[in-house]
Amino acid sequence: MSSEKTVLKDYAPMLVMAGIILVVQITALLLATPMSANDMQAFEDPDSTANSIYYIGVILVFTFLLLIAIKRGMQWIIQLTILLAVASTMYYVFFALLSLTGLSALANNAISMAVAAILTLLLYKFPEWYVINTIGLIIGAGASAIFGISLSIIPVVILLSLLAIYDAIAVYKTKHMIDLAEGVMDLRLPILFVMPKHMKYSFIEDSFKKNEGEEREAFFMGLGDAIMPTILVVSANVFLTDVYRIGGFINIPALGAMIGTIVGFIALTVLVMRGKPQAGLPFLNGGVILGYIAGVLIGGTPFY
Repeated sequence: MSSEKTVLKDYAPMLVMAGIILVVQITALLLATPMSANDMQAFEDPDSTANSIYYIGVILVFTFLLLIAIKRGMQWIIQLTILLAVASTMYYVFFALLSLTGLSALANNAISMAVAAILTLLLYKFPEWYVINTIGLIIGAGASAIFGISLSIIPVVILLSLLAIYDAIAVYKTKHMIDLAEGVMDLRLPILFVMPKHMKYSFIEDSFKKNEGEEREAFFMGLGDAIMPTILVVSANVFLTDVYRIGGFINIPALGAMIGTIVGFIALTVLVMRGKPQAGLPFLNGGVILGYIAGVLIGGTPFY
């Protein structure tokens, strides 16, 4: 009985993480319509595969600059850059939501800027795990929705495939992604989700420096692990227009992509529980692509 309780205690935070991914995906699907109506697409031509290459290039350059900043002890640059990105993403999210209320553009703009600024200031002053998770949900859903309405299915599949390969190389081969994660942990920014093993845990007080064999008090999942597969979920729901929608909300390929994401996350969890860092995107992106394909086959719809 005690062993069963131990297993449940160990896996419970991971189950909550799976729930967080689902919340991000559902919220992103809800944001897709108002964001599209407000022309928040990141690319003019959603069918261009060049967009995927451009996205990868931006990620590589940004990662390179972050590593340089970490090595030179210029963490303040990283913090400022990410906080500005957080504030701007939240602004887009709240602007899209408030556009549904009928407010004037001027009022909407002012309120959205104010709320985004207040939440960013709260994050800067009090980066506890529940603040980081809440803001992470907002920007994760917002970023997923923006890129989901900006890229059609083929470019998204190419993007996710390339990112899965890059993540595997960065974690298992060059290991620079592990160095990057360790370098920004102390900044306590919403680039990850934090799930404590007990309610007394404080992310602010966590030093992140554990001796070998010593267990961490929380599980961590990169924000990108929730965003990247969600892009395909949103894209499938937006660009497959002539497809039956369950409850008028989600089509079968998009639902299949959601289920595939969770299946991939479960496979990832099994390996993570063994105590070694794992590249999340090969599992999550692979799962969402296979889930999407299964949804297409079940729904009898075109692949794209």
